[in-house]
Amino acid sequence: MAKAKTKSKDLVVVESPAKARTVGRFLGSEYEVVASIGHVRDLPKRKLGVDVDNGFEPTYVIADGKESVLKDIKKSLASAKIVYLATDPDREGEAISWHLVEALGLNEMKDVELRRVVFHEITKRAIQEAIDDPRELSEDLINAQQARRALDFLVGFNLSPLLWKKVRRGL
Repeated sequence: MAKAKTKSKDLVVVESPAKARTVGRFLGSEYEVVASIGHVRDLPKRKLGVDVDNGFEPTYVIADGKESVLKDIKKSLASAKIVYLATDPDREGEAISWHLVEALGLNEMKDVELRRVVFHEITKRAIQEAIDDPRELSEDLINAQQARRALDFLVGFNLSPLLWKKVRRGL
């Protein structure tokens, strides 16, 4: 018996599972909607993940527990021709989209078209308008989030041991 060929569906990636269900209902059966469940990459927890001697270049690792999320998204990518990155419209959402591109190797996939979409309300009209009017990832928003995260990390990484010693362990 011949295997039935699976129909290609456009893939939409949002941040939360609840949003994925709602957006999926609005978009219909020609789209598969999945959730990244927030950030998929981060700076390493146990070592300094920012190279202060090389332009504060960050080093990212797959965040704890996100290997299975990425594996599931990769499965969905197998039949997608278009990937819509529909994470939140703020700098965190932009960075999550960028991290997904990097972690999944989306820029190297020649047969997949990448589109960034943003919507400010979860309505059928707003979502459809976003799908109809995609844009590029914003390097400014991505860089703003990376700078904020690097500063938080550098201050925390260097300040925490001092606080633990002088004030209280675990601060």
